Amino acid sequence: MPPRLPPLNALRAFEAAARLLSFKDAATELSVTPTAVSHQIKLLEEFLDLRLFHRRTRSLELTPEGVAMLPKIQEGFASLAAAVEAGRRTESGGVVTVCAPPSFAARWLVPRLAGFNRAHPDIDLRLSSNTATIDSRDRDAPGDLRPAASEAPYDLTIRFGRGRYTGQTTDLLFTPAYVPVCSPALLEGERPLREPADLAWHVLIHDSTVPELEERPGWAQWLELAEVGGLELQVRGVHFEDGALALASAVAGHGVALAARPMVSADVAGSRLVIPFDLSIPSRYAYYVATPAATTERPTVQALKAWLVREAARERAAGWNRAARGGRKPSAATP
Repeated sequence: MPPRLPPLNALRAFEAAARLLSFKDAATELSVTPTAVSHQIKLLEEFLDLRLFHRRTRSLELTPEGVAMLPKIQEGFASLAAAVEAGRRTESGGVVTVCAPPSFAARWLVPRLAGFNRAHPDIDLRLSSNTATIDSRDRDAPGDLRPAASEAPYDLTIRFGRGRYTGQTTDLLFTPAYVPVCSPALLEGERPLREPADLAWHVLIHDSTVPELEERPGWAQWLELAEVGGLELQVRGVHFEDGALALASAVAGHGVALAARPMVSADVAGSRLVIPFDLSIPSRYAYYVATPAATTERPTVQALKAWLVREAARERAAGWNRAARGGRKPSAATP
């Protein structure tokens, strides 16, 4: 059996009075009356059957027993404070597991993570990418999303789809618009891209990560909007099952990709990609933050979700998700 300890209030009164050598000053510090402090000290002395103070007329002096006790009592309170702080750190910090679509993770999330790490150095992110985060007709809930070494679902997922996920709390990030993108080198050379019809001379890069083509615009829809016909879309070009690979191919100068504006904002700003024709088409799918009921109230998850929503708001304010619709034939542009 552990030893029976004195009441905590009595120990607090003793520590304050012994450190300050004044019942009055201890009472002020503890927000009680001097009589209350004196009463707690008396209770402690009776509990220990020891005299802890010499009460002089105008001063207070520790007995040898009080002198011996004080350092260990202070050490004990310091340990208690450290234990409470450790608990708070565990609540506000720790590991958060995240899963996102490959292109979102590589092209949107990773370039921004340094800002989150600076704001929340106590939160350790574990980031995965998985095409299961993209909706299909037979997959409406993320039940098949599991961390590699755990049976538990991810703490938070980024979903690209309709926003209807069973058992999930969802927050809209943005609905992307799609534009053609390519290496700046394709604006020059033997067959420079000057108008949409010039795409006939270039490789079209297809992103096939979204199964339902009607939900995510492809080259057929964009070319119809740009009033360009005659291209054999099903034959020409290169098809990728990973949007991040499709954009990497465009950066390498292999052809022209149709990409969500927010996924290429950093590449356009860094002149790795250009938007040859500033005509965009919206998607029916949108990006959402989805959290299961078991984790949605965790402070770490709330902090990450709030940060994602703020970053997405900046994206919308910058106009990177706008859609320009119409039948005009745009000229080359780099916004």
